[in-house]
Amino acid sequence: MEKLRLKALHRYYKITRFYSFLKKMSIRGGLTFIALIALVVVLEIFFLDLNAMLEAFVKAYPPLSVFSFFLVSETILGMIPPEIFIAWCYKSPDPWWYLFILSTMSYLGGIFAYFLGHFLAKIPSVKNYLENKIARHIVNLRKWGGLLIFIGAMFPLPHAIVSTACGLIKYNFFYYLLWALFRYVRFFLYAAVLYKIL
Repeated sequence: MEKLRLKALHRYYKITRFYSFLKKMSIRGGLTFIALIALVVVLEIFFLDLNAMLEAFVKAYPPLSVFSFFLVSETILGMIPPEIFIAWCYKSPDPWWYLFILSTMSYLGGIFAYFLGHFLAKIPSVKNYLENKIARHIVNLRKWGGLLIFIGAMFPLPHAIVSTACGLIKYNFFYYLLWALFRYVRFFLYAAVLYKIL
């Protein structure tokens, strides 16, 4: 019975083009990360002392300001690459603890975006506007459910937009919380690579 269910699920994902979407997002995510690493290496070798810049950034802006700004970004826009903040954590007094706080801000930002979507769904004009703006994400969320949240948490698909879409369509909040935990995985994986280079 379980084998038949898995077979039907596999067929469904194939028909709805989930695998091709996942492949596209994986390639995009991989290329984006490789481009970022290449940029860091080139800047460090030929143009800038990135370590000195990060140290100056850490001294110039108190952690509370950076975390607060990041929380707002992850709630509303989600367009500022988290890698910039991950690099900032590297020069903090305790990089891994700061990274955990940063990951938590991203996770909380997603939750706030979920409730923002839930609230905006009650205003018909705003709901219609948002549904048109993020129609593709809503369609994919209805097709693939939690797997789209996983992709939003792990790959360069704005986590805030996916979270807002979840709130708009009233996706099960408990399942949202579980899938969104992959945000921590992304941050720590990216940091493991970035910190070796920096």
